[in-house]
Amino acid sequence: MIRPLYSLVLIGAQPFLRRKLRRRGAAEPGYLEHVEERFGRYPAATLAGRLWIHAVSLGETRAAAILVEALRRARPELRFLFTHGTATGRAEGRRLLREGDAQAWLPWDTPGAVRRFLDHFRPSAGVLMETEVWPNLAAACHARGIPLALANARLSQKSLAQARRLARLSRPAYGALRSVWAQTETDARRLAEAGATVKGVFGNLKFDANPDPEQLRQGRDWRSTSPRPVVMFASSREGEESEFLQAIAAHPGVQWLLVPRHPQRFDEVAALVAQAGHGVSRRSAWVDAPAPADVWVGDSLGEMALYYAMSDVALLGGSFAPLGGQNLIEAAACGCPVVMGPHTFNFSDAAELALEAGAARRVGSMQEGVRAAVELARNASARDAAAAAGARFAAAHRGAAQRTAEAVLALLPP
Repeated sequence: MIRPLYSLVLIGAQPFLRRKLRRRGAAEPGYLEHVEERFGRYPAATLAGRLWIHAVSLGETRAAAILVEALRRARPELRFLFTHGTATGRAEGRRLLREGDAQAWLPWDTPGAVRRFLDHFRPSAGVLMETEVWPNLAAACHARGIPLALANARLSQKSLAQARRLARLSRPAYGALRSVWAQTETDARRLAEAGATVKGVFGNLKFDANPDPEQLRQGRDWRSTSPRPVVMFASSREGEESEFLQAIAAHPGVQWLLVPRHPQRFDEVAALVAQAGHGVSRRSAWVDAPAPADVWVGDSLGEMALYYAMSDVALLGGSFAPLGGQNLIEAAACGCPVVMGPHTFNFSDAAELALEAGAARRVGSMQEGVRAAVELARNASARDAAAAAGARFAAAHRGAAQRTAEAVLALLPP
């Protein structure tokens, strides 16, 4: 009885969802593209039998890219359907498209939209990345015999508590999945408690990412243009930048680099820096080298390796407000030591492993974080030791891509 009620609520909410898309589209025009796909309406016939991968946003799409690379190596003839939920995810997903692939929005989880989606694309199997499990979608795939898996799966304690509160809805959804491959033993335990059939603990796909060597080279070249230590605030979130700008006032003689997490906030963050009385230089205006300024603002997508290579130390965005933190694996792989705040519940195991390895430090507040980052940036021997520890930490946890690719291929029909 609970899923039909859930469906009625979603159907009734559709006018509000359209309004929400229009509001989001004012800041990010990508949300205004192909709107009818959100409701399971697609313009033309398409090939059946693609391997469907759903990556809701930017981070999941980057993890999916690592898996797709391993799948293409094993089965070059595979064709993919990529679905997303955010404009940044879809923009990043376009980079994955090859001839014969397709891309679409995942529809809202109403029975009609899900039915039209599956009727139109007829995927051979589906892989949901990390956390996205929808009750009607999971039930429909199960009923049609479409194998549906959750890859690189994680579940925080907070999300498990929510799943328990909605157990009559969430347990059947998790139970309808053919396979779940968890990042860690802790994730596996929580997912099993939520009702999932966990068939492996494969590690985190993001450890298998290889930083772009050209970005690393360019970043190191640009780092050499600053006589001052360079400290980055990586993937900053709303509310954190103001604290950061207050904290850096006590530390002159440092080159600051601020990289917001969400592209729709680039202009807003640059304005915040200027309002705080700092000179601003934006990545989008650089040609041969960064222009001199108190604060460099990284207003580009897909260049985190460049920014990490430019930096002596990085503060971890999302960890200084109760937002759960961002991925620190890329920083470690690029040899950039990390200082993180108290809130890393979205990546708790990776954060603890990085701490144990000496690749990261934890502090209790933004002021402590800025002070610790500046001290580390000015201590060459400690900084080099932390960078080397990060590289070892990243290398030691590779292998998830191959394990996950093998499990995905086992889902496919002969």
